[in-house]
Amino acid sequence: MAQVWKCSGLRWGGAGPALVWDGGRRSVLPWGKQVAFAVVGEGERRCVGARGHSCFAGAAVSGRSVGARCEECARLDRAHSVAADTIADDPRPYSVYLAWFGPGMVKVGITAVERGSARLLEQGAVAFTWLGRGPLMSARRSEELLRTALGVPDRIAYDAKRAVRSALPERDVRAAEVRELHALAVGLDGWPDALQRMPFEAVDHTDAFGLDGLPPAVAVVSELVPGGVVRGELVAAAGPDLHLLSGRGVVVLDTRLMTGWELTGATGVTEAGERGDITVPVREFGGVQDGLF
Repeated sequence: MAQVWKCSGLRWGGAGPALVWDGGRRSVLPWGKQVAFAVVGEGERRCVGARGHSCFAGAAVSGRSVGARCEECARLDRAHSVAADTIADDPRPYSVYLAWFGPGMVKVGITAVERGSARLLEQGAVAFTWLGRGPLMSARRSEELLRTALGVPDRIAYDAKRAVRSALPERDVRAAEVRELHALAVGLDGWPDALQRMPFEAVDHTDAFGLDGLPPAVAVVSELVPGGVVRGELVAAAGPDLHLLSGRGVVVLDTRLMTGWELTGATGVTEAGERGDITVPVREFGGVQDGLF
């Protein structure tokens, strides 16, 4: 009987991206690795719970949900979330950053200092710079100031990020865009006194993500389904996304869609000449209809 695994998501570390499985096992994902798994045929996707606790109801969740949580667990998770602005008394210091995802696509955000640049890797930021460092509420106030004064958002859609990864400008061009916004940001009046402003220092994740020479994506996995198979060669990864070279071309898999499913290995040999097959619903990149390979 095939061994069944449950995925906890994609994590970024010193060794690069890795899939984490329930129980703590990690599968490091070097470029060129064959990613191959199948969804248990008669299974349902189940809520992953919240804050380290299992879902009390064991509720079924939609295959298209990137959160893989039922309404109650989603509410509990956001009730203890810095991102949702529901925590005001966290004593840890926080960093404010500008993250660059493509030409004209820059966002402002905050992350705990102790996390370093992990949050930027998780979001798929191609380049970034720190802006300031200080207490949580001061970081929050500066984040709002920057959004209002500079017109930069605190979120950018993943499809927008994916659309530009294979056609990025040169490093000095993207660094210059970040440098210009950094200069405008630190020159604003109204910064909280408790927030230490940080000098400009561009950090680039092109090598970490494997984006040099990345072919354009032709499709994006829209959901997993019982009995479906995903198989392809890993050519790049950014944020939660794996760019897999399949028989049809590069297909993007958002690994958040893997959570909540029971998965097994799918290492069988494909037909001659095929790099990999994907039999779960996908949508053409930039299109509106789902389909099957």
